[in-house]
Amino acid sequence: MYLLISLLFLVNVACTTTFMPKFILGLVFDLNQITLSGCLVQMWFIYVIVTFESTVILLMALDRYVAICKPLRYHDIMTNRFLSQLTWVSLARSVVLMTPIIYLDSRLKFCKSNVILNFICENMGLLKLACGDISGIQAIGLIVRMAITVVDGSLLLISYLTILHTAMFVLKQSRSKALNTCSSHIFVALIIYASSILSALIYRLETSVSVDIQNLTSAIYFLFPATINPIIYGVRVKEIRLSLKKMSESVLASRKVGRCNN
Repeated sequence: MYLLISLLFLVNVACTTTFMPKFILGLVFDLNQITLSGCLVQMWFIYVIVTFESTVILLMALDRYVAICKPLRYHDIMTNRFLSQLTWVSLARSVVLMTPIIYLDSRLKFCKSNVILNFICENMGLLKLACGDISGIQAIGLIVRMAITVVDGSLLLISYLTILHTAMFVLKQSRSKALNTCSSHIFVALIIYASSILSALIYRLETSVSVDIQNLTSAIYFLFPATINPIIYGVRVKEIRLSLKKMSESVLASRKVGRCNN
């Protein structure tokens, strides 16, 4: 589980790194220019990472399922090798799903304004600048996004329903520990999927929603999960909470020793 938590944090850092440096440079030094190739590359990395994040949540649900429903076989099933294989398969899945969308965007002709009103490059924001019929690409993007949300969300729901059903038939102490552990993962999953659905809906209501609201939902989608995940796991996971407490105590103790020596 700790490997998967570390992987989730790495995904969050990678996602914000794809656009935050450019965004900060734009705010501080007014460096808002970006080439079409740069925009497409940024889109590709963002979408691949976000799709991969959804799969990491599924892997965490699988880990909890095996730990609670098949505890005696946990160390035999959830090996480092098996997790590595699932991670590479998940990453390949993200690349396969997102690359065609970016390729189709690169084939478009742009004859409208060259100003993207979004703080990052997104498919819908880029399509607004294209000429001709873009309904096909819009439909493909929506289908892929909804398919990921529906499929991953359904598998996640089935997994946790099975976990909850199994937890009802174990000892009270074990049940409490299982539910406490799963609640953190469920909360994180709800935040990620709710942010994704909200962002998708807001962009489809572009005629009745201002650009500022669209940018706000995008910021929530890309930044809020990355901000809240460390807090959730730092507070809810006992071992991480105790490690952070010991680390802070050792830092305070070293500072006191330094002051005494001075």
